[in-house]
Amino acid sequence: MSNLETTAILGGTGDLGEGLARRMLKAGYPIILGSRKLAKAEKEAAKLTKATGLKVEAMVNADAAAAADMAILTVPFAHQLSTLEGLEDCLKGKILVDTTVPLRPPRVGRVALPSEGCAAVRAQQCLGSKVRLVSAFQNIAAHLLRSDDPIQGDVLVCSDDKAAGKQVCGLVERIGLIGWYVGPLANSAAAEALTSILIQLNRQGFSNAGIKMISQQV
Repeated sequence: MSNLETTAILGGTGDLGEGLARRMLKAGYPIILGSRKLAKAEKEAAKLTKATGLKVEAMVNADAAAAADMAILTVPFAHQLSTLEGLEDCLKGKILVDTTVPLRPPRVGRVALPSEGCAAVRAQQCLGSKVRLVSAFQNIAAHLLRSDDPIQGDVLVCSDDKAAGKQVCGLVERIGLIGWYVGPLANSAAAEALTSILIQLNRQGFSNAGIKMISQQV
């Protein structure tokens, strides 16, 4: 039996949710796939179980959040708040990793941060201070996570709870990436805005544009 945190992927039936679930399953994390509709969660969980040979549970989002030790939110910006509403008690005292990027189709190549400053701060305000909100994974393409290929990009991790941020950095490393704790949730604005820049680079011919931290001696 795994000693890693049972993790609920809320709104986990999309590409990003699938990609994170695949990587985390291979790293030994027990996964619960959450969705608004149980039938949809069950369908996607069955596909993941068949593809990986590892058991994936399926629940509606609230039940998944309550049953898990930790949760990851993987929904489009337009559904962020509606997915989180009513989950405060289910997530109380737990880490919630918010991957949300404030993209506003069709202009996804243009930065469009919300009035709260960034999507992560908006999520924290929605849930309240009892939830240990961490922002991460905005700059990693879902199709790369879904593949078995090594990923060169690094992950920026923001949280007002430094211990929670460091714990998520450990998760990032266990699934084969490098995570950097880069300060409070407000700093997530930079990572979220950077996604639109990476989209612009990909449109200009880059292959899977990402970010990489370097330390240069002078």
